[in-house]
Amino acid sequence: MHADIVFTGGVVRTGDPDVPVREALAVLDGRICAVGAEALAARGPRTEVVDLAGGALLPAFGDGHVHPVLGGLGLRGVPVRECASVQEVVAVVRRWAEEHPDVEWVTGDGFNPWLAAEGRFDARWLDAAVSDRPVVLRTMDHHTAWVNSEALRRVGYRADTVDPVGGEIVRRPGTREPLGTLREFGALNPLLDLLPAPSHETQVAALREAAGRFAAAGVTWLQDAWVEPHHNDVWITAATTGPGLPVRADLGFVLLPDNWRQRITRFVADRERVESAAPGMLTAHAVKFFADGVVEAGTAALLEPYTDCPHSHGIANWTPADLAEAVTAVDALGFQPHIHAIGDGGVRTALDAIEAAARANGVRDRRPVIAHAELIDLDDLPRFAELGVIANLQPLWAQCDPLMTELILPRIGPERGSRQYQIASLLRYGARIAFGSDWPVTSYEPLRGIATAVTRQTPEGTPEGGWLPEERITTATALAAYSAGCAHQAFEEKEWGLLRPGMRADLVHLAADPVETVPGDLAHLSVLGTWLAGRRTHGTGTADRPRAGSR
Repeated sequence: MHADIVFTGGVVRTGDPDVPVREALAVLDGRICAVGAEALAARGPRTEVVDLAGGALLPAFGDGHVHPVLGGLGLRGVPVRECASVQEVVAVVRRWAEEHPDVEWVTGDGFNPWLAAEGRFDARWLDAAVSDRPVVLRTMDHHTAWVNSEALRRVGYRADTVDPVGGEIVRRPGTREPLGTLREFGALNPLLDLLPAPSHETQVAALREAAGRFAAAGVTWLQDAWVEPHHNDVWITAATTGPGLPVRADLGFVLLPDNWRQRITRFVADRERVESAAPGMLTAHAVKFFADGVVEAGTAALLEPYTDCPHSHGIANWTPADLAEAVTAVDALGFQPHIHAIGDGGVRTALDAIEAAARANGVRDRRPVIAHAELIDLDDLPRFAELGVIANLQPLWAQCDPLMTELILPRIGPERGSRQYQIASLLRYGARIAFGSDWPVTSYEPLRGIATAVTRQTPEGTPEGGWLPEERITTATALAAYSAGCAHQAFEEKEWGLLRPGMRADLVHLAADPVETVPGDLAHLSVLGTWLAGRRTHGTGTADRPRAGSR
């Protein structure tokens, strides 16, 4: 039988250590049917031949931790992500508000938290732009909001308001008056609950737009790491109507500490509904927890106090006992725990909870995930492999950028600063790793994350030799973390992540061979085509192809 598609004219990087390079690949009925010479022999009169034009065909990328609905909606508000100063943010807010006089709440997403000293943003700065409507802007990490005075009035935050559990209302120096900066979900959620909910149709459109961007970056599978009950219908509609979606996804149901026992009662039914509605496209294996916050806001849970705030170890969203009980409960229902943990205290609490679940529920293939794992105590490094924990890491964060120099390093000091994003160390201890973007926190483009993991440098190439260079990894290892690593996280390593006969034809065509590309140029490689089970979801297969520099 002849193949539907044959790829030739470049290098086929299989990801398979036994046969890492082939010269061709053939696809039949959405699956790889042959590689190498056998693929070339599978051409028939109706076979589509894709000329790789000297480029490379690889397993498509996954993204093991992302927020596509949230990110898609964020594209619709005030465009503050690229602003380089407080003054620029204020100007953009003023202009957007003038252009949208009928929008009651002025919202924006993704501005940089280092634009103000110590990440402290004043409501009065926004009042100068908009004073008669509430303004709510969220930082790129989504753990902090900058709001104006009208927003503070609407939510009822005053000098006599006690900080909510799991959150901080930042105060003006020397007073109890709210400054205009809110940190963590305990403080954020009462305000966010006041915002008008976007319609179902708006959310579906936002998801479609986000999914299209991921397909254009070479991604065919996503882990949605924050799914609330209404998001189930958004995903189902997007996957089953119109053109469908260009990506598969696993939905991670979010579980917060309040009323968690009641919340989990619907998880099994929601899982069955999602998976039966879009078989082969949607799964719902995971439950998402937040163990702590983020270092830059001083809310990540640390084993020792912050250097700039000696009384504070950060904010733990769960007590260790409650997190262990909740993780054990969802594990018993057959879900995969997926725990946000950034500080070394948060990571330890997450590892302890996973260990407690395994002890209570016995041996099974649970593949628990700890996401981010920015700061890991040396004693806890071997526990990832011992407990079978997948470290889902965001490699684009492993650089010494202004977030690091202005906010993170001053808060944790040099010793702990040297233990961040220990990718190579985790691998040396035998841990499984998978990569993700955490978009819209940072870019969704895997090639940018791969470049950072390999160089440990900023896009400008600093510092020379890389930041914490002992934690650099090879290009092949980084590619695997975005493909085979994500497939393992998805419990689908027999379906995709490598290019072997019988596996899904989830493929990405790059303009040049990434393994032979100068590491500093990896971020600039063009994605020329993406295929989901043999169906092209990005690219046209025509036009001249610019190529990044090679060795």
